[in-house]
Amino acid sequence: MQTITAAILAAFGLYAGSWYFGKIEGNFALLLLLATVVTGVYWLAERFHFLPQRQKAAENLEAQTQQRKAELQKLGIAHDEFDLPAAKSKILAQPWWLDWTAGLFPVIIAVFVLRSFLFEPFKIPSGSMIPTLLVGDLILVNKFTYGLRVPVLNTKITQGNAPQRGDVMVFRYPPQPSLDYIKRVVGIPGDTVAYINKRLTINGKAVPTQQMPEYFDEDAMRYFKQYEETVGDRKHRLLNDDNHPAFVAGIANFPGRDACSYTIEGVTCKVPPGHYFMMGDNRDNSLDSRYWGFVPEANIVGKAFFVWMNFGNPKRIGSFH
Repeated sequence: MQTITAAILAAFGLYAGSWYFGKIEGNFALLLLLATVVTGVYWLAERFHFLPQRQKAAENLEAQTQQRKAELQKLGIAHDEFDLPAAKSKILAQPWWLDWTAGLFPVIIAVFVLRSFLFEPFKIPSGSMIPTLLVGDLILVNKFTYGLRVPVLNTKITQGNAPQRGDVMVFRYPPQPSLDYIKRVVGIPGDTVAYINKRLTINGKAVPTQQMPEYFDEDAMRYFKQYEETVGDRKHRLLNDDNHPAFVAGIANFPGRDACSYTIEGVTCKVPPGHYFMMGDNRDNSLDSRYWGFVPEANIVGKAFFVWMNFGNPKRIGSFH
């Protein structure tokens, strides 16, 4: 078992190392699932096979020690230097290969359940959601609001609530599903979404927008125009860059591309059934549905709702919309 366990742990280490150094495209959900299964098998084997074996060996040792003491007493020898408690402790101790598998199972299963069905942490890597979310924000994503899903397969097992306009949602990036993206839902199935001359309309109605004081981006060392926009029943802030043109450049040939029309003034799209139109709050610095298309319902990961830490700015901690 030591050799088998060493090979299994080496395989996990090789996978993680290859992922870390960019040799392969890793899948953390799959890695966590495999770790849960493997350590779970070892935990069951420990509980119902290896531990009873060690306990039985400890009981046999105790019985042999008692017999030895009785025989020594018959010979008039009252003192026995044999340390029974230490010997039993050594027999009952988990070997390293069980300590690194069965011993880790309770922690791994707890992480697996929390991450797969309750809350998953993410780090904001880019400025596409400024000013709502900043680079370096560590956020929590609710995994059950939109319905529970089978890990890895992402198949929905409970209905949950449908995403609403204005929700900040994490999803699998359609052109490369191994990547997680975060944007705001601006169009739900059946909506006609238009972003013309940097103003949003949904189903022919202009989204209420109110100008606010300019926003200073400390990373860019620039001021940007800032607005408060109301999408659905959610108010949020957004940024516009006057130096960025209204037309959308670098459009991908995405599925459902014929549902969108592009002009020099912007884009208009009819959202197909089972899909969502996503945009970043930093409107001129966001690679979103305007460029790569619609997000299928199957790609949904969860609803982002809370900043739990930003090591550069702890005041960021709190909920957001």
